[in-house]
Amino acid sequence: MACRDDARPHGDAACGVSCPLLAKPAGEVHIPVAGEDAPAVPVLTTKSPGRLATAVKEALFVFLGMAFPKTPVVSSSDARGEARSILGLALPMILTGLLLYLRSMISMLFLGRLGGLALAGGSLAIGFANITGYSVLSGLAMGMEPICGQAFGAGNFSLLGITMQRTVLLLIAAAVPIGGLWMHMRPLLLLCGQDTGIAAVAETYILASLPDLVLQAFIHPVRIYLRAQSINLPLTVCAALAIAIHLPINYVLVTVLGLGIRGVAFASVLANLNLLLFLLGYIFFMGVHRRTGGFVLSRESFRGWGELASLALPSCVSVCLEWWWYEIMILLCGLLLNPQATVASMGILIQTTSLIYIFPSSLSFGVSTRVSNELGANRPEDASRAATVGLMLGFAFGGLASAFAFAVRNVWASMFTADPAIIALTASVLPVLGLCELGNCPQTTGCGVLRGSARPKDAASINLRSFYLVGTPVALVLAFWLHYDFKGLWFGLLAAQATCMVRMLLVIGRTDWASEAKRSRQLTGAKDSDDKAGGDEKSRLLLGDTDMERANAHSDQC
Repeated sequence: MACRDDARPHGDAACGVSCPLLAKPAGEVHIPVAGEDAPAVPVLTTKSPGRLATAVKEALFVFLGMAFPKTPVVSSSDARGEARSILGLALPMILTGLLLYLRSMISMLFLGRLGGLALAGGSLAIGFANITGYSVLSGLAMGMEPICGQAFGAGNFSLLGITMQRTVLLLIAAAVPIGGLWMHMRPLLLLCGQDTGIAAVAETYILASLPDLVLQAFIHPVRIYLRAQSINLPLTVCAALAIAIHLPINYVLVTVLGLGIRGVAFASVLANLNLLLFLLGYIFFMGVHRRTGGFVLSRESFRGWGELASLALPSCVSVCLEWWWYEIMILLCGLLLNPQATVASMGILIQTTSLIYIFPSSLSFGVSTRVSNELGANRPEDASRAATVGLMLGFAFGGLASAFAFAVRNVWASMFTADPAIIALTASVLPVLGLCELGNCPQTTGCGVLRGSARPKDAASINLRSFYLVGTPVALVLAFWLHYDFKGLWFGLLAAQATCMVRMLLVIGRTDWASEAKRSRQLTGAKDSDDKAGGDEKSRLLLGDTDMERANAHSDQC
């Protein structure tokens, strides 16, 4: 039975019954079935597909139905609308990510002008800070993302403000031991066999960066707080303003005042301080904080941390596991045949992946916001559609990233170095990096789906098994036993990304979205329509009795 696209269900538009398998070679046989008032409408005929093509198509649908039994079919019009919504959230975040990437490049530029020792020591300090500090704070902050996104979708705005306050307190508490570790960085580096001069310079840089831990404890929650409400363009504007004055601040501190490597570190701290001040200024000027209860701490900010901690810790593990894997690969490069060239090439390639990663990570933030908002609003079908369309966009991003890596393979490394050995090594591995992005972009988007549906434990489990139980053994065997050397390490990453992508697709494809919507109501304190008087104990742990009453009163007014 085939109807016109604009025909209403049970309406009076003309339809046709088609029998493609019994058709004549010229086309299909159509038997018009006219309504009471509708005139007969001619139906365009096309050549019927061959039996092999039909069988392959049916087999594909059967396979997809078995592999992803919970995933509904999305119409093309719905997919286009959802793609516009996701990209509308992702594009400002892509611009923000590029601006922040530019800030790190400016810092590296000034480190390079200070000489080789300053560049080596500063780079070592930045790597140490990423592993021990920034990755931990970023991962912990991700725990608030599903709570805030689902609370916004459910209209429980008070929970947004309180969750942000709790996350800030959590990150400040985590920053204390991290700061203590940073203060003892030099002995740790010397214990690992690092050069004395480089360790001294690295210590100088990281001690000057200590205030950045406190700033990061505010910046991450504030960004997620805004992102959960689909407020993304102001993030880009604030980042642009902070970067615009980052270059002159570096020049004044490093060149004019002669602070050297301390000046570069202070400039990075001031960049984050300016970003935070711009964001807070926007929030207060536009009154965004009013409907979420403001920023004043209350008793509820210091209790009910169980749900936040249960999401924050697995999120931190998931982020750190993948982040640390790349650092392990750098260490393994030092054991290869030509360690100087391989370490330098690995540095270039990781900078490349960091640049490319801005795009799928921004997409994952957009998908996470859409999924969490729809689950919070008790629309599981829309959440499923957001996840499906987001993954399709992830595959498209992966294809573009792979094509980019393949296209620039012969010229990319020459932008960083003139060493022919490093250029040749980088050119040989860039196609493998492109293949990695075919899996990395969809799996990064999948992580956004799992974050939005409050399932960071699944993401942590997938990353652990993919990178450490599959990727690491493959990399070691290929690089050291089968003598693929540097390329073997990247084949290990390819195996990890492929495994991660497949496992992510299976988990998401078998998601029961109705159950996830029910979990969301429990998480945010939303009530079913047939139980207005009832309460949820878990929501009262998240949001105290007083705030629950305020939220319920607000929903009644709406």
